[in-house]
This record gives sequence, structure tokens and C-alpha cells, in this order.
Amino acid sequence: MRGNKLQDVFIIGAKGIGNYGGYETFLKKIIETDRNNAKIKYHVACKYNGQGAMDETKLPGAKTIDDHHFTYYNADCFKINISEKLGPAQAIYYDIAAFKECIRQIKKQNISHPIVYVLACRIGPFVGRYVKQLHQLGGKLFVNPDGHEWMRAKWSKPVRKYWKVSEAGMAKHADLLVCDSVNIEKYIQMSYAKYQPKTTFIAYGADVTASNLTADSEKVRTWYAEKGLKENDYFLVVGRFVPENNYATMIAEFIKSTVKKDLVLITNVEHNKFYEELKKSTGFDKDPRIKFVGTVYDSELLKYIRENAFGYLHGHSVGGTNPSLLEALSSTKLNLLYDVGFNREVGQDSALYWTKKDHNLAHLLEKAVNLTRTEIEDLNKKSNDRIKNDYSWELITKQYNKVFLEKKVH
Repeated sequence: MRGNKLQDVFIIGAKGIGNYGGYETFLKKIIETDRNNAKIKYHVACKYNGQGAMDETKLPGAKTIDDHHFTYYNADCFKINISEKLGPAQAIYYDIAAFKECIRQIKKQNISHPIVYVLACRIGPFVGRYVKQLHQLGGKLFVNPDGHEWMRAKWSKPVRKYWKVSEAGMAKHADLLVCDSVNIEKYIQMSYAKYQPKTTFIAYGADVTASNLTADSEKVRTWYAEKGLKENDYFLVVGRFVPENNYATMIAEFIKSTVKKDLVLITNVEHNKFYEELKKSTGFDKDPRIKFVGTVYDSELLKYIRENAFGYLHGHSVGGTNPSLLEALSSTKLNLLYDVGFNREVGQDSALYWTKKDHNLAHLLEKAVNLTRTEIEDLNKKSNDRIKNDYSWELITKQYNKVFLEKKVH
């Protein structure tokens, strides 16, 4: 049996290391930041759909072992085959299959005090039997409950009901729930008090480095020319194109405002029914200031676009610490956030806040364009300091190390 000096941490629930997304970025950043740690050994499940799947072995720091197994710095990564034919249920099958594989590896490698850290609450109704096996092996289950998945408008009522039941199951069986928002931690403690859940708060991290691109970089000039935009002459929105991110309010209020700048929306609207509904309800296609510009997957270019926006609009209303909000506070000088607990918790006094009340955001936009340079620089310094002091990946990794090593089962 392995000695107590090494803590094995199995992480399941993310698509993988090279994919785009909150959990995927978390995995990548925590492994990169922690790559010289001799006390923790990471084991990471990666979703594999066969054809067209991302080849993560081409990432810098990755090394191929075999077709379904590679290392990424000090992490051992294993691919789980999941058929796309399963549709929306594939996420549930994936987490269960990954949990089974973790238990198999723990037994095979004779690991004495493993932690299985599950990202999101997808397998609550099924997790009990696997936790029992894990406990018999001397292990513990940690869970990141994410945000309120059951509140998302994209799900049908039966699916929402499943997510709520599943969340309860994960809260009941977890040895520790790691919440990335103080508000989420309060919600878990209140909603599942009968289970006496053990919780801790560790925020999501943000990249605090500036873009390596300059104003005369070819890709910068090409993008701005193609979109008909100029630096510092637009408000920016970046995020999934879903109703709970308040696109309807942001667009309608921008149309009501008298600001001369553009509203640039970086999001995927292809084959999106919500896009057509919004076009009908707001008539945004008749306002030349409203510009849907597609997606930007080049992280350095996206960072430059954020840095050179006049202001950032954040409308997320569901979930905990949102990655795109952290990126905005780190990169954009002026941030206008939807006034809800999760966003206030992160932005504090470094941002301006709006509500869904008629003309509230329109008036705030008009106020924003008339702020002095000193007022904008003051908010910019506050938001930069907020990220550096409380949301850097170095700090987040240290906090995870403490939790993983302190909660070890001997």
C-alpha cells in the first residue's frame, strides 16, 4: 500500500483538459500550477467520443502512454469512451463510468486514502453505491456542486426536477462539498440542513496576465476590420447564449439608451431558437449598434478584445463564481454587472450594478459613457486588485492543496 506521504486525487466530471469550459479550465490551471507538487498525485477522467474528439496529447506538457491514457505534467489522465448517441444522458453515463474506473484503479494500484472529486451534481440518484465502495477502500468523496443547474431555462421541467433530486443526492453522500461561491455554500447549508453537509469555500481562479497581442498585431487588425469595430468604442458581452444570462434585458436596454458606442456580443447563436425570439421581441437587427460577432476561441485575442472594450456587461443570474466575470474584472476597465448575490460577491465595489427595472440599465450605460478617466481608472484598479488578491490560480491551488492534504484519510 502506498505511504501516507502521497495523496491521490481522482477528478471526474470535466470533459477533459484541452476543452473549452469552466471545469476544463480549472483542471488545466490547477495541474499546471501544481505540477511540481510531490505530495499530490492527480488522476483525471477525460471524456472521449472517438471521431472528432480533441487530441489532448498534443498539448504542451502532455505525453502519450497509449490510445486511452496520457500524462499531463504530474497528472495521470485516462479517457472514458462515451457514445454521442446517448444525447443529453451522456453526461450522466460519463460520470458513472468514470467513477467505476476510479474505483478499479484504486483497487489495482492499492491506493490507501484516495479522494474522488466530482465536478457538478449529475449522478445523485446513483452515487450511493459507489461512495459505499469508496469508503470501504478508505477513500472520501468530494463534490463541487457548481451553480443551480436545475434553474436553467434550457432544461425541460422533468430534467430540472432530475437535477434538483441529483443535487440533493450528491449533498447527502459527499464527505465534503467544495463551493466556488459563498452564496452557493449558504444555499447548500440551508437547503440540505437535514444531511448536515460539510462544506468549504474555494473560489474559481482567473488568469491575471495581460494579452501578448498588440494593436498592430495582424490577427487583431484583421478581427477588428472584419467586424467593423474600433478599440474602446464598444461595450462587450461574452457568454453562453441562454435566457438566464439576461440577453433580452441587456439588448432591449441598450436599444433604449442614447450611447453612441456598439454592443458587441461574443457568443454562439447558430441554429438558436432563442436568437430568433429575441430578434422578434427587441428588433435588434434594426439597430446597427447591436453586433453579434460569433465566437472567439483564441484566448489571447479574446483577452485583447476584453482589454480594449470601453465596458463589459455581465447578465448571468444563475450559478456561483462565473469564469467570464472573473476574466472581465481582470481585463476590462469598466464592468456593469447584473445585481444578484453571486455577482456582488465577486465584484464588490469594483463594478457598477443594474437591475431588470425598465430603463435602469439604459440610464447606467448613459452614466458610464460620461464617467471621467479618473473614475474609470479607479474602478479598473479595484477590479484588478480584487482578482490578483482573491482569485489568482496560485491562491486557488494553495487552498485546494490545503483541503486535499488536511482531509486525508489515514
